[in-house]
Amino acid sequence: MDPSFYRSLQPGTAINIQRTNGAIHSATIKLVSLEKMTVCVEWTESDSIKGKEVWDFCCLSKNQRNNRVTYLSGYIISYWMVLVHIIVRSRITRASCSNAHPNGNEIIEEPPQSLRIVSSASQARRKSNIVKEMEKMKSKREEKRAQFSEIRNKRTQEFDSSCPNWEFARMVKEYRATTDCRPISMNDPIEEHRICVCVRKRPLNKQELGKKECDIITVANRNTILVHEPKLKVDLTKYLENQAFRFDFSFDETASNEMVYRFTARPLVETIFEGGKATCFAYGQTGSGKTHTMGGNFSGKMQNASKGIYAFASQDVFLLQNQPRYKAQGLEVYVTFFEIYNGKLFDLLNKKAKLRILEDGKQQVQVVGLQEIQVSCPEDVIRMIEMGSACRTSGHTFANSSSSRSHACFQIILRRKGKLYGKFSLVDLAGNERGADTSSADRQTRMEAAEINKSLLALKECIRALGQNKPHTPFRESKLTQVLRDSFIGSNSRTCMIAMISPGMSSCEYTLNTLRYADRVKELPRSGMAGEANLMETESEGLEISKEGSNCLHEQLSEDELSPHLSSFREAVTRISELEEKAIEELKEVREKMNNCNYLLDMAEQPEYDLEAFVYQAQCFIHEGSQIFLSLKDTMEELTLAMQMEEQASKHLIKRPFQ
Repeated sequence: MDPSFYRSLQPGTAINIQRTNGAIHSATIKLVSLEKMTVCVEWTESDSIKGKEVWDFCCLSKNQRNNRVTYLSGYIISYWMVLVHIIVRSRITRASCSNAHPNGNEIIEEPPQSLRIVSSASQARRKSNIVKEMEKMKSKREEKRAQFSEIRNKRTQEFDSSCPNWEFARMVKEYRATTDCRPISMNDPIEEHRICVCVRKRPLNKQELGKKECDIITVANRNTILVHEPKLKVDLTKYLENQAFRFDFSFDETASNEMVYRFTARPLVETIFEGGKATCFAYGQTGSGKTHTMGGNFSGKMQNASKGIYAFASQDVFLLQNQPRYKAQGLEVYVTFFEIYNGKLFDLLNKKAKLRILEDGKQQVQVVGLQEIQVSCPEDVIRMIEMGSACRTSGHTFANSSSSRSHACFQIILRRKGKLYGKFSLVDLAGNERGADTSSADRQTRMEAAEINKSLLALKECIRALGQNKPHTPFRESKLTQVLRDSFIGSNSRTCMIAMISPGMSSCEYTLNTLRYADRVKELPRSGMAGEANLMETESEGLEISKEGSNCLHEQLSEDELSPHLSSFREAVTRISELEEKAIEELKEVREKMNNCNYLLDMAEQPEYDLEAFVYQAQCFIHEGSQIFLSLKDTMEELTLAMQMEEQASKHLIKRPFQ
């Protein structure tokens, strides 16, 4: 717009302005700024003075007759005038009205030049401050976005964005950066315990690495292990619940079988040379590394039996046997190797011959038919281990295509002059599974899992009774505890449990169940780091780490133990096992009676035989046989009903969703 046009506008000139809502009304020019090319106008509305600043005119026309300028169109910014400026303008307006010309024309008195200068400077300062604040807010916003962008780029570089749980992996890494981890080493002292409970973490396997799983297990020190359990809030905020457990020893993924043996089973070897009983268990989830620890390293499907706890223990047995203080005792070394599958015993060194468990007159448990093979060197022991491991029962599970479905017990027995002197039982337990995980499987798999869990619960109670010196040991609850009865009784009995855990995020719930089981076996007090449960949270646009203390975990039964449906399922499985044994015994009686039938046939083929005796014996055979068959029929009907109950109970075992 031409500046000369603004010079023609004078303060006090009346104009028509158009409001933003489209309304047009009159106003009075109060200030003309040639520098900013704007015009300030005022008008009275509802007993109050309002003002606007107008610039960027498209068209203006001036009516010379009534000295009025009409505003046709333009761009308007409205603002409230400064209070002092309003007061000055109102006074000038009132003074102008009092000095009106007699012919009706208004005489507008122009405000002093100093007031216009002050008002113009005040408006400039006001606008300058607003602009500065807006620019400051804009710069802060840009800086914040740049920071977030830098953080995201850094995270993308450090973590594989294709990993489905990279946020949890980042939180675990940040937590570990704040923790001083000091894993156990071969130079640490060995502490002897009557009951030793330790935990071993295996490395991520190929399957887990292929799925890019997150390692959620941290071994803080030789006693403490941390589980970073992934959680999700109601608002979908991801965070970690860090749970700590304390045991006698904790081994990380770098620990070898030799190191694990040194702190767990090796201190027990000398016990059997002192006339005692020792037991070492490997417990854990399917695929957690139990057979690897006990039997030896795997290279593909081939197992190196010389690198397992079985072989290490046998080597130390022969070393101690040749020492002068034990060599004079004339001790002989024998080994046995058997498995417990579905509540039945099979000899792995005798073509899986079925064994029976009986109690003698002294109430000592005897395994009838179990072969004891004498060995004279570690190489003989390794051959026995390889032969027995090849016969062990295995099956396909959700975690392992070749999972051990039986408890394998390898025993090293010392005898002096034919009498039992000491015994070391090394047990590779079957993989523990929740009942809900096998509810959709076939009956054979369900019964396997039920029998495994039943024996594991009985084993836990027996070890606790041993550690607390209870007067009663519930060893009759399962075949496993019956066979190992002598290992839980007596002052010279020692036990070690190695809990094996998987580090993958998908195995978190099973890992927690394993650790809780091992924790309840001995119930060590927690202190320091083990007494804290920390929470780590991550927000969508920033990093926030919060640690909250929580009380120690109280002893509690797992959900499976409390489930009424699982209780019904276990009762049905137990009933099936009992009826199965009864049916087998009755069938054996039928087979014996069939021998009598053959005798009668042989008798009738003789040239001269006593017919009366033949008829009498035949009638006795029919009478006794009919009773056996009727009993067998009733047993089979009860067995069928128990199987139906087991089928119905298994349908109620619904897998719990991940939280």
